[in-house]
Amino acid sequence: MTDTERAEEGSEQAARASNYGKRATAGGALSIAVAAIVGFTALFLVVVGIFWSNEPEPFDVRENAAKMAAANAQSIVTGSTTTFTLVRVADTLLTKSGGYISNDRTPPGLWLDNMPNWEFGVLVQVRDLSKAMRETLSRSQSQSREDPDLALAEPKFNFDSDSWVLPATESEYRDAVSNLERYGRKLADVERQNAQFYARADNLRFWLSTVESRLGSLSQRLSASVGKRRLNTDLAGEADAHQSTQAPAELETKTPWTEIDDVFYEARGSSWALIHFLKAVEVDFADVLLKKNALVSLQQIIRELEATQEPIWSPIILNGSGFGLLANHSLVMASYISRANAAIIDLRDLLSQG
Repeated sequence: MTDTERAEEGSEQAARASNYGKRATAGGALSIAVAAIVGFTALFLVVVGIFWSNEPEPFDVRENAAKMAAANAQSIVTGSTTTFTLVRVADTLLTKSGGYISNDRTPPGLWLDNMPNWEFGVLVQVRDLSKAMRETLSRSQSQSREDPDLALAEPKFNFDSDSWVLPATESEYRDAVSNLERYGRKLADVERQNAQFYARADNLRFWLSTVESRLGSLSQRLSASVGKRRLNTDLAGEADAHQSTQAPAELETKTPWTEIDDVFYEARGSSWALIHFLKAVEVDFADVLLKKNALVSLQQIIRELEATQEPIWSPIILNGSGFGLLANHSLVMASYISRANAAIIDLRDLLSQG
């Protein structure tokens, strides 16, 4: 090989080495850019997820009713506060941070867990009150004609809470909110006296019986966070009582550890909605409650439920044993809800008295 050929071969090798170095440098820069984009996207989704998980602030039911009535150039009448509070609570599900996320199919709503359970707790209370308004609060007798707007709103609130499309859950709930708003406007319209809200003790007791069942169930599920064995008292109190299938004399109930935070946030959402509904009832049923000397009892229920909304300083829902070193957030929540439930039972007894 001549000196010229050796020189040419050396030049080619140097060129190849240079090209390889350039490709390696370009490949490394591309990898760094991709990693940076992925990291930034992940961080952005985490921040958005935290923002979406913020629970809505409470609102003043009187101010809300006055604002909505003023927007329609109407006055506040019996039932306005309860109706417009129900409208505001239902609308909050759709307009809070991140909107309604229980049916999300994309990040970050896809992997958020606490807020969808909070939404479901609110939704259960919305469904119960809309049902009570349709069946009793807006009707003078059992054979009275139901209000057409309430008849449309109640089943729409009971639409699948997880539907993504065709139709989307949000569209059904927005329609239900619109129906409630029309009913609220009719209440104050002196020319449309067919729309009424009857603030009677028996009507209030009907709704409170549902609230009592909901809180009792939540209390049991929260208490089961640590697991416990209990005697089967399902047929206690009646010698001839029967049930469909045989059950053991002693039962063990325990909430799976993966569902502890689910139950906690469902209870927290349910309490948030119920606080507003009870404050609205305090306004619309004021005369009934005063006559039955039950106003303080209602206010105490509200106070017990307000304690469930205290800030959570732990990043996770702790599940320590009853008297262990770590806190058990579920048992604390169960304590407040149990006391509220017991107070509701007493309130229903007061309302049934002459």
